[in-house]
Amino acid sequence: MQWPPFNSSGDLPVAIHKASLTDALDHFANGSLRRQALGRRLERIYSLARSTGKVRRFIIFGSFITTKPEPGDVDIFLIMEDDFNFGSVQGEAALVFDHTTAQNTLGASIFWIRLMAAIGGEDSAIADWQHKRDGTLRGLVELVDS
Repeated sequence: MQWPPFNSSGDLPVAIHKASLTDALDHFANGSLRRQALGRRLERIYSLARSTGKVRRFIIFGSFITTKPEPGDVDIFLIMEDDFNFGSVQGEAALVFDHTTAQNTLGASIFWIRLMAAIGGEDSAIADWQHKRDGTLRGLVELVDS
């Protein structure tokens, strides 16, 4: 995959950049040992979330998809299908859907909603994650099957 250049702030250009897990790992999980470790975490989380069969959209945001040499963690926003039932998720996959547990156990900040909770639609809900704390906008990465 051909990735666009980062902007002067070290962010991807404002857009939702669709990529396979492999392409995202090849681009963002190299360089520092920290990035490599975060890449392995992302791979595990992606596998656990997908094991539910209910992931509609898998979005990565935050420092992992920037030029920051030592990102703090991996930030993920999931839109799940309306019939997703958190209570029926078994084993390790359940870790993904409890924010505090995911932070402490998986080393990731994971936020999720069901499609029906996406006010303004799923694209609008995803676009909200482009807003950084300082009010500027950033690009996001959406993992898609290759």
